[in-house]
Amino acid sequence: MTTVTGNGDTPKRIYVTLAGLPLSFHLEWPFHKSTSGADFHVLHADIRLASSDGLHAPVAVNLSATVREVMPSLEPADAEGPVINSLRKEVDRKQLEFVKSGKLVPLNFSSRHWDFKRNKWVFGKASDEQMALLLARKVYWQARLVGGTVWLGDPTEALYVETTTAHVLEVARSLEEKKLLKLEREFATAAPVLMDQRERFEADTRIALEELEKKHAYERG
Repeated sequence: MTTVTGNGDTPKRIYVTLAGLPLSFHLEWPFHKSTSGADFHVLHADIRLASSDGLHAPVAVNLSATVREVMPSLEPADAEGPVINSLRKEVDRKQLEFVKSGKLVPLNFSSRHWDFKRNKWVFGKASDEQMALLLARKVYWQARLVGGTVWLGDPTEALYVETTTAHVLEVARSLEEKKLLKLEREFATAAPVLMDQRERFEADTRIALEELEKKHAYERG
């Protein structure tokens, strides 16, 4: 996804949902205190469906006081991963709709994803099979839309599937053994065998988007 830290752009990164939607994110740092007088901080963000022609979901991330207390800081280094994955899970749950133009949607960044007993973020444990598919999709979409190498050692990815970066890279090595990518330390390069699966990955994305749109159409009546 694309993340924006402060006033400067970081290199573009694609983050894929478990359903197969490739996303990029524009995060308008820093968090600021709510102007309504409520006890929460706000961060504006724009979630873009990277494979589309301009579909996006503008959101206002409302961080509760409870979550603020467990976070080391609200700086990107500490907050970016949890924010990105919280938003990604909202897409997983079909809570957001991607449109050409739309109003800012408020989203509560609450303690739902914080495990107080284990003192850690919890976004859902993925199986090795799910992780392998997620990584294959990530490498495919980033190679196609951005180019260059793909950072698979990104802690945000490990956080999303509730594992370690070491285990993510172990799963990535299984993809390398299948000749789908070339791994150099924490970075992957897509292999022709992977890029030849364009029809499959685009079908996954199309189906996931159709399911999301169907849910919102039903809710509108």
